[in-house]
Amino acid sequence: MSVSKNVSSVSKLKDRLPPKEKFSEWYHELIQRAEIMDVRYPVKGLYVWFPFGCRIRREVYKILREIMDREHEEVYFPALIPETELGKESKHIKGFENEVYWVTHGGRAELDIRLALRPTSETAMYPMFKLWIRSHADLPLRVYQIVNTFRYETKHTRPLIRLREITSFKEAHTVHATFEEAEEQVRKAVNYYKEFYRRLAIPYIICKRPEWDKFPGAKYTIAFDTIMPDGKTLQIGTAHNLGDSFAKTFDITYEMPNGDHSFVYQTCYGISERCIAALISVHGDDFGLVLPFEVSPVQIAVIPVLYKGKEREVLDAARELGELLKTRYRVVVDESDERPGAKYYRWELKGAAIRVEIGPKEVEDGSAVVSFRDEKKKFTVSRDEVLNKIECWANEMRRRLYEKALNEMKNRIKFCKKLEDVKHWINQGVALVHLCNSEKCGMLIDEVGSLLGEVVDIPLDIESSGKCIICGKEGKLNAVARTY
Repeated sequence: MSVSKNVSSVSKLKDRLPPKEKFSEWYHELIQRAEIMDVRYPVKGLYVWFPFGCRIRREVYKILREIMDREHEEVYFPALIPETELGKESKHIKGFENEVYWVTHGGRAELDIRLALRPTSETAMYPMFKLWIRSHADLPLRVYQIVNTFRYETKHTRPLIRLREITSFKEAHTVHATFEEAEEQVRKAVNYYKEFYRRLAIPYIICKRPEWDKFPGAKYTIAFDTIMPDGKTLQIGTAHNLGDSFAKTFDITYEMPNGDHSFVYQTCYGISERCIAALISVHGDDFGLVLPFEVSPVQIAVIPVLYKGKEREVLDAARELGELLKTRYRVVVDESDERPGAKYYRWELKGAAIRVEIGPKEVEDGSAVVSFRDEKKKFTVSRDEVLNKIECWANEMRRRLYEKALNEMKNRIKFCKKLEDVKHWINQGVALVHLCNSEKCGMLIDEVGSLLGEVVDIPLDIESSGKCIICGKEGKLNAVARTY
């Protein structure tokens, strides 16, 4: 039995998805029915990737690898971290102490030193960096890995959004001779992620997290957030300037040209499969997945529209066009016995970016009927022209997806001058406020909704400074929201 038939028979899914306005229900149903993740694994917070979901993940992370490979080298570090290393950086371990999974036995023998399943990899990597880095000639060091991380989440778990095993965590780690070089690397990291999300057509807000919400051990944290259909924000990327704090903890030094030794300066930045949660949620509609052409597992679905007595001619024409398109793209020619409507629904659900239909009329005049997943309209073109038009169509589709998503995001962002307005608005989206740098004022805002932090980049033209919404002193633009 195929995976698709098994999912349908076990889940007893209805013909149509719930409307997207019922976001939680829509999201969980789509994850299962589009065969992205199976939520039925018998451990809370752990989920199984379906083959189709793995194909989406592969295409998305292919973009991320392409960007990272320009300046970084890929590595892989073990998942087990000795308690002695994990505990060296007190601020860091304190940030994760309630989320760590501990391995205490090997077989029946109790271990002398407990081993942690990595919640994140700083304490696994930096003891090795101490061995790798000797002189200024070894700098800068830029590496990344895509690995599983484990966190004992006590909040409500959700597929791709809040998990106890993050299966696709891309973390980059860099080492530099000076603080200024580390600062420049953080700026580069922000630009890497801007490019990544532009290619996924996902709009974002960039904020500098408040002191009490930064990455444990970091000097500061820059975070990317997007707004989900229910108005909550989802953190989809972070970049941290670690300064020399980890270097001092793990004694990572380098010999300068004059023979003196100095501690290094470090950064790290990461993206998890939340990028795929955002991709699904921001673009999807009541019919299923809507995916940019670049990452759609099925970029083009060719549908033969069969009529009695014309089956052979239609199939031959569809296969011929399919084989031509397969030379450049990911293509499926749907030769199943289902009615055309059932085929259309299947490939809408799966997010096929472009649909090409061929029936007896198209066989006769050498044409094809084309439609895009994000538009409910069809047009006819010569079959000889299809291959040469795909790239243009793909770029136009990504532009449409981004503009639509950006407009929806803008409609969910509002500048508020009063605390009561913030309390009301964050049930619908993100509230922008002016806030001073006092932790007391910040904590009062945090009681209303999660303070995302000082705005670095936002798709609205609002004064960056003004009177603090709490105390009236000079403040800077900050964002407040409900978060996942």
